Amino acid sequence: MITHSKIVLDEEDIDGVTDVLSSGLLVQGKAASSLEEELASFIGVRHAVAVSSGTAALHLALICLGIGHGSEVIIPSYVCTALLNAVHYVRATPVLVDIDPYTYNISAGQIEKAISKKTGAIVVPHMFGLPADIDEILSLGVPVIEDCAQSAGARFRGQYTGSLGRISIFSLYATKMLCAGEGGLILSDDPDLIARARDLRDYDEKETYTIRYNYKLTDIQAALGKSQLKKLPSFIEKRRKIAGLYNDGLEHVVSRIPSVPEGREHIYYRYVITVDDPTRFMGKMQEKGIVCRRPIFKPLHRYLNLPGYAVTDQVWSNGVSIPIYPSLTEIDADRIMDAIKTIS
Repeated sequence: MITHSKIVLDEEDIDGVTDVLSSGLLVQGKAASSLEEELASFIGVRHAVAVSSGTAALHLALICLGIGHGSEVIIPSYVCTALLNAVHYVRATPVLVDIDPYTYNISAGQIEKAISKKTGAIVVPHMFGLPADIDEILSLGVPVIEDCAQSAGARFRGQYTGSLGRISIFSLYATKMLCAGEGGLILSDDPDLIARARDLRDYDEKETYTIRYNYKLTDIQAALGKSQLKKLPSFIEKRRKIAGLYNDGLEHVVSRIPSVPEGREHIYYRYVITVDDPTRFMGKMQEKGIVCRRPIFKPLHRYLNLPGYAVTDQVWSNGVSIPIYPSLTEIDADRIMDAIKTIS
């Protein structure tokens, strides 16, 4: 069976975790601080704060920007529910917008139409490893939170995603570009935002009281994240090699393969194709021992019963994510393409 996603771990990863276990100091400590410094340096920002998940990172990022009741936060509909949850956590109002039909990223034009006097922030996920049109979005003058949960190591005009917005968040979930089982980070050049996030992630032993959270990252997770970060460039290289095989082998087989605009570097966290009937396609691929999935389980506007969002509906209705990860072999990729050709 060729799985849809697969964690890539080696002896160095195991040794890093074992060292923490052997120390007997498992809670947030030196490894978490080191991970913060190393990821900030890699991305090209001054500061980072490690937290317990990508959702926790987004929650704190919203609070640090002063987003709360009465604020509106613009997010795409074609994204996982974590964004919707985080906006609701701070009692703000989510404003959903449609996506670009070629990149599947949030549409700058639709954002501009949705901005109001109440707009406090725009959350910009770089979907499936392809940077969004961040320059145009930044020009709108609203604070931008970059959601880099799927784009660690991707670049927009030479700069890494996560270094362009007012604040950015990363995920260390098991199937993400950097795997630590769970975890997340908040990055920013603004020392005040970072100080606020650092204060909010831990509730204990504070001189004053305000609502704070148990959002710390353990050193066990941080050690694994540190080890994975060292291998990120090689992970991306392998993903791009597989994507190159797919680009060549599927060009005349499926109706659409990912479009990469000039100036953007795709890292292929997901490789999304379009098919006429995703349910039938995924079932047939399963019969051939290959697991494919919808890249987004359900658009947010469908959860909220909101009309419109024609592009999102079309992409969701036809989009399928096929296996791509660093340990996938060329033989596996050939098998996947052969299967697609017999089904399409």
